[in-house]
Order: sequence, then structure tokens, then C-alpha cells
Amino acid sequence: MTTQYVPPKVWTWDEENGGEFASINRPIAGATHDAALPRGDHDFQLYSLATPNGVKVSVMFEELLEAGHSGAEYDAWPINIGNGDQFGSEFVEVNPNSKIPALLDLTGETPLRLFESGSMLLHLADKFRAFLPAEGPGRTEALNWLFWQMGSAPFLGGGFGHFFAYAPEKFEYPINRYAMEVKRQLDVLDRQLAERPYIAGDEYTIADIAIWPWYGQLARDKSYPNGAEFLDVGRYTHVQDWAERIAARPAVKRGVMVNRLRGNENEQVPERHSAADFEGKAL
Repeated sequence: MTTQYVPPKVWTWDEENGGEFASINRPIAGATHDAALPRGDHDFQLYSLATPNGVKVSVMFEELLEAGHSGAEYDAWPINIGNGDQFGSEFVEVNPNSKIPALLDLTGETPLRLFESGSMLLHLADKFRAFLPAEGPGRTEALNWLFWQMGSAPFLGGGFGHFFAYAPEKFEYPINRYAMEVKRQLDVLDRQLAERPYIAGDEYTIADIAIWPWYGQLARDKSYPNGAEFLDVGRYTHVQDWAERIAARPAVKRGVMVNRLRGNENEQVPERHSAADFEGKAL
């Protein structure tokens, strides 16, 4: 018999609350230790990890370079969140929220910090005038979907992903609650993609770059063990087609490898400093 949880009047932090990420989760912000961030030779310094949010930005850089924007060369440094690198003092100076990715734009007189992946995509799109219309309805539609992703993905990752794959125990209510919401979101995308090749219309934009690492990779069964089968992702045929078309792009193939620290070594580029870092990889 399961004892029903009764919330206390005032919540207190139990450091032994379990779960895969229990050791790095805490209810306070700020640095835990002094740690410098490395700097490379390029104008953009990315501090990240190949999670869905991290992949958004590395894919964006690789797409810009693929499109001929040589000014988008970047150094990418791994932030091992399992080791608590995101709580180092200099990382927190760039991102006070202690989440990856974090980015420094050194093209101006004063270093410009960027945190939140959506902010980075928008900044880079405007800076290089690429993958986002400069004005008009097309820009608005792409931004609609960019912010849809920012608001929706926590239900997929922190909701469904956590309770389905990472929580110390399986609980029916939260898994059902978040599975229902993720399937609704997949249906939203499937209906949108039934009438257009890309999320925001006829052109590939930062909306696709933002949404694909979360929902495209889920559709391709690259997210949570057994999650694709559980959610019956194969029924969302338009999402499936879109996900595979995006995955086949050369820049995406490179971007998903950047700051990757797990899996097949032939698919990892822990640090990225030039195109030469992809030589010999499974592209």
C-alpha cells in the first residue's frame, strides 16, 4: 500500500531526493566554486553540452558556416553538468541561471553575454541576417514557433522525460499527465507540417532549429529509452518526414556532435574549434 504524500506547510530541501540529476539540483542560485572559462581564437565562445538546448546553438553555428557566413566561426567548450561545471564562477557570470548553453559574442568592444538558447538563435539570426526573415509576417510566424518551443519543451523534458526516464520511481499520474500533453504537442506540429515543408512555412528557419532537437529527435527515437514506442510517435507522419529531412542536413549532422560526451566516440566532438574537428567522424 502506497502512503499518500501530504505536503508540509513549508517545503525544505531534501538533498537525498533521488533521481538521475539529484546531485546537481538545488533550490539556490549562484556559483559553488571558482572556475575560469577557456577562451579560443574566434569571436564566438560557446559553453555547452549536446542536450537538446545545446544542440540548437551548435546547429545554428554550423548552418551559418554551411551557408557561407565565415564570421560565424566559433569555439565550443564542453560543460559537464553532471560534474557541476555550470556552477563555476565564470560560467555563472555568463549565465546567472546556471544552465547550458552560454555564449559570449566578442565581436564588439565589450563582450556580450547571451543565455537562453532562444535568445542566442534570435541574436545570431539577426546578426547574420539568416534563417529568419528581417520583417513581415514570415518573421512573426517564425518567432511564434520559436517561442512555442520555449514554452512547450519543459513539458516534454522536465515533465515527461523526467518522470518517464529519470525519476527514481515510476508514478502513473505524472507519466500519464505529461504523456498526454506531449502527444498533444506532437499533434500540433503534425497538423502544422501537413500543410508546409517547414515549421513556419516554405523556408527553413530558427523555428526548425529550435524545435527539431526536442521533437524531431523524439520522433526519431533519440530521446528517452522506449519513449518513442510509449508515445506511438510513428503515427505523426508529417513530423516523421520533417524530422528525417532535418537530420539529413550536413550542418545538423555536425551540430549534434558538438560538445557530445556520451555514446559512440565516432559521433563525439567534445571541443569544436574548426571544421577539421569533424574529420574522420560519422557524418
